[in-house]
Amino acid sequence: MLTAMMWAGNGVAARLAVDHISPMALTSLRWIVTCAAMAAFAWRPVVEAWPQLKPRIGYLVVMGTIGFNGFNVPFYWGAHHTSAVNLTIIQGSIPVFVMLGALALYGTPITGLQALGMTVTLVGVAVLASQGEIAHLIGLDFNVGDLGMILACLLYAGYTIGLRSRPTVSGLALLGALAVVAAVTSVPLVVIEAASGDLMWPDATGLLIVLYVGLLPSLTAQMLFIRAVELIGPGRASLFVNLVPVFGALFAVAILAEPFGVYHAAALALVLGGIALAELRR
Repeated sequence: MLTAMMWAGNGVAARLAVDHISPMALTSLRWIVTCAAMAAFAWRPVVEAWPQLKPRIGYLVVMGTIGFNGFNVPFYWGAHHTSAVNLTIIQGSIPVFVMLGALALYGTPITGLQALGMTVTLVGVAVLASQGEIAHLIGLDFNVGDLGMILACLLYAGYTIGLRSRPTVSGLALLGALAVVAAVTSVPLVVIEAASGDLMWPDATGLLIVLYVGLLPSLTAQMLFIRAVELIGPGRASLFVNLVPVFGALFAVAILAEPFGVYHAAALALVLGGIALAELRR
């Protein structure tokens, strides 16, 4: 539950970051903070796991880049163009993209009920992206921030599928290694942002946001999720992740005073309903 709340808070933080820190700077500093925090207590698991990690350097680079930066860059960029409500509701589509990717790459079968659930969820995303307007849907007139968030979900789904081939090391060691990769590979993004004239280093508010996303969604939530998987198994643990859109919408309305329209409610119901159908009898 706490994990879902922290991840939902990431959407609110992304919106709060606008005008206080630029997207690439936030992405990079986020992982630098995470690495600094992990260096205090998690360096030993990484060192002990190095013999298993070293032969998989290529895998770690791809996973850290796609899963961590690949998700956060369009996520934080999208926050400049759409609402936190939209960001977190669209995030609920990740399980659907994971199922589709697993089918395409590994031939993992999809039941009729799962197919129905995926369809319902994707309809919910379409309703949200089109703001409930058929004309927007027909004309493919979508908010670019919503499209960025969909891209983020696709990339994170790829990361999730890639975890099937993860090295046989502890979750903490893997998180530490991937966080280092994310920190390193985010530097060129900051350089590009600076060259384009869009770089904004954090002010006082931006620094607080960096600390939040670096210590809670990136580190604490990940560690709690790893522990939850150990205690109750991946199936039950993943069900709580489905609460992210719910908490995200609540936080966005309560903290940011964002509007929550009828189409938001319809989209949220469709996304959650689709996930529930897809999870039924798994």
